[in-house]
Amino acid sequence: MFKKIAVAAPLVAVALGSSMAFAADDARTAINITANIPTKQFHAQPRNPDFGKDEVMSYNPVSGELTGLRATFDVKNTEGSVHAYIEGGPTAASLYNGSDSIALTNTFNGIVLTATPQEVVDDPQSTPGTQADLVVTPAKPLDTQNGLYTASYTVIFDAVPRAPAP
Repeated sequence: MFKKIAVAAPLVAVALGSSMAFAADDARTAINITANIPTKQFHAQPRNPDFGKDEVMSYNPVSGELTGLRATFDVKNTEGSVHAYIEGGPTAASLYNGSDSIALTNTFNGIVLTATPQEVVDDPQSTPGTQADLVVTPAKPLDTQNGLYTASYTVIFDAVPRAPAP
């Protein structure tokens, strides 16, 4: 009986050793999760959660123009209107290649955004919530403007409380 145990023990060791070798050869998946839940009183966010992450303006060699961008936003302020502006002003919202820039015009709900906060959704529309488009329109590049141009800027939305009744 002792011989059977002695013979079985090495087989168990081989079986365990081989499973340990498989464990060293594993596959892994990283999972990163983000959940951004706005308040019920105020929000201004793109319907497409990926908007603004890796946008591309394609160049048309026939017309010499860049394509624009459009994103629909859900906007709501139950306590007043919504104002918006470009942090750093319109010059901050330009395509830049390190030495030269191409202007970008940003309109939200048909209103051209500047460095100064201005109403983009009025109180009657923002109270129940509405949708509005952000449109980014590039200027036509000059013939001398070529290479890789990039832009990184921030549009800020403010919840503006309604004025108290007189």
